[in-house]
Amino acid sequence: MDIKEIQNLIKFVAKSGASEVKLEMEDIKITIKTGTETTIVQAAPMVGAPQAAAAPVTSHSDGETVTVIKADDDSKYLIVKSPIIGTFYRKPSPDKSNFVEVGSEINVGDTVCVIEAMKLFNEIESEVSGKIVKVLVDDSSPVEYDQPLFLVDPS
Repeated sequence: MDIKEIQNLIKFVAKSGASEVKLEMEDIKITIKTGTETTIVQAAPMVGAPQAAAAPVTSHSDGETVTVIKADDDSKYLIVKSPIIGTFYRKPSPDKSNFVEVGSEINVGDTVCVIEAMKLFNEIESEVSGKIVKVLVDDSSPVEYDQPLFLVDPS
């Protein structure tokens, strides 16, 4: 199943009004969750199937954001998730540098970002130790509760 077919499936599900659809084929498993503003798609290869590409694919259509996450060896990484709903910021203020970058070593309790919620800036501390391998959210983007923010290699 290619990205075009996945995008057409997403559009179909969004128009149908369904809140969640799961599709399992011989080589891939897809879950599509739709909300009022966002549609999230997770695609993972089935056991024994060839591994898919690791890069998330994001597309914009009809004002909704669609994120397709293809799993491969990301399962060895730990995930730092958002504990609250708000706006994600990578730096403490516009004139300062980012809290962490890809390749940064972090420890439990280190501040990794700030999330603004109701005009309050909440410092988000890491609950894991390791090396940042990927930043999953763009600076100044809205985030939801339990949304993955960073991938961390614990080794």
